[in-house]
Amino acid sequence: MSQPYLYIVVFVAGAAVLAIEILGTRILGPFYGVSLFLWSALITVTLIALSLGYAVGGRWADRRPALPRLYAVLAAAGLWTLAIPWLRDPILVVAEPFGLRFAVLVAAFTLFVVPLTLLGMVSPFAIRIRASSLQVVGTTAGDLYAVSTLGSVVAALLTGFVLIPNVGVTRLTLLTGGLLVATAVLGLALGVRSGARRAIALLALPLAGVAGWHLPTGGAGDVPGLIALAQSPYAEIRVLDTPDGQRRLLVIDGGTHTIVTPSTWESQFPYVAVMGLTRCLVAEPGRMLLVGLGGGSLVKDFAADGWEVDAVEIDPVVVEMAKAHFGLTDAEGSIQVADGRQFLIAHTGKYDVIAMDAFGSSSIPFHLVTREVFALIASRLAPGGVLAINLESHGWDGPVVKAIAASLKPHFREVLALPAHPDRDKLGNVVLLAANTPLALRPDTEGRRKDRYDCEAYYWNPGANLGWNQRFVPDTSGVAALTDDLNPVDVWAEHTNFLARQDLHRYFGEQGLKSY
Repeated sequence: MSQPYLYIVVFVAGAAVLAIEILGTRILGPFYGVSLFLWSALITVTLIALSLGYAVGGRWADRRPALPRLYAVLAAAGLWTLAIPWLRDPILVVAEPFGLRFAVLVAAFTLFVVPLTLLGMVSPFAIRIRASSLQVVGTTAGDLYAVSTLGSVVAALLTGFVLIPNVGVTRLTLLTGGLLVATAVLGLALGVRSGARRAIALLALPLAGVAGWHLPTGGAGDVPGLIALAQSPYAEIRVLDTPDGQRRLLVIDGGTHTIVTPSTWESQFPYVAVMGLTRCLVAEPGRMLLVGLGGGSLVKDFAADGWEVDAVEIDPVVVEMAKAHFGLTDAEGSIQVADGRQFLIAHTGKYDVIAMDAFGSSSIPFHLVTREVFALIASRLAPGGVLAINLESHGWDGPVVKAIAASLKPHFREVLALPAHPDRDKLGNVVLLAANTPLALRPDTEGRRKDRYDCEAYYWNPGANLGWNQRFVPDTSGVAALTDDLNPVDVWAEHTNFLARQDLHRYFGEQGLKSY
């Protein structure tokens, strides 16, 4: 019985490797953002740990190829995995002073190298135990590695497609650790001759599973100010209220995407007013397409002014949060759950304004900022239509601003940058406007929309006033356009991400809140 059970052991170990690697994006993502650097760090740590595990496991097995030793390795990996939810926060605090790349690597290495190394030891150990002679060692190794890889395939599909969105990160981490411990305990039980001891071991397994399922996992209600917490297929999403009740925030993977006044749903992000200026660059209220919903502030803003609004959001949970916690209603806009680029390809309708607000500090979807997608957007604008892109940048003319402006210029005759913050060399939002007609505020006719959106009197909003009065043409001399083939936007966003998260963690600490 013990020898065939080895196939179950290597299957579970292979599954746990991929589960831990994917879970790593959600364990560290809320603090660092799910960026190219996080994925690179996790893959690097996984490969280093497995390489070390293969080398150590093979040598350890040659010295004493005993099943109890193998089960001890598996149980140790499980126990470390069970501790990860409690190890994470102190490790993040220690790693925070380092630059983003090094901090991500240190945190990933410290949290995951031990369990992944132990899991890497399992397959060579199992091969040494299973192989009965040199004549079949190749077949044995091939079969066991095939089973281990099959476990990884199953875990990769289940973890990303089913378990994280429906079970949650903390609980799934505990279940992964518990499964490793349970597999080890069951193997030991099968090797025990005493029926009573075996029965006790087998009885302990379901009891441990029930206990693990009911452990606290940090849901809404456990953290001050936390209104809602959800794991979607794309990100960890939180809704928080500040202690004074004056601000409600939508936090996606540790980055703030919406800030509103809960009593009025009015946005407290200055860039929203700057984006709103686009309505004053076209002749009449018409059709607006928003790529990236967030809490729905821009949808509400345009809908209140009589615009027909379509919004595209790739994450269905973001849509649910906007409707449940930010006052967004079906009457204010048509919300489509889809990728922005795919929507533009599939829908050939024309828009007077296309607003892109899908770019956080840590993650700029590279396929939405290339020369190719801007050609597609230009074809979807009505005559006189305007494209507005919200970016976060360190400085008004940071490298991301310049690169995206350079990518716009082949398809738009006019490109302007409107800063949404007063400090030219500081971190903040910059809105890029692009059109094939002159970008100028239109004079409103007498008496029409003279209350809030009279465009000559739009200076009631300091953010809009600053953005328009400080507008400038980005200097793109010597700057290459971003393409589907070559796009280093993730690299350029690194410094912005690091500064944004430092500011965010400082702000949340002052408010007694937690963004991760």
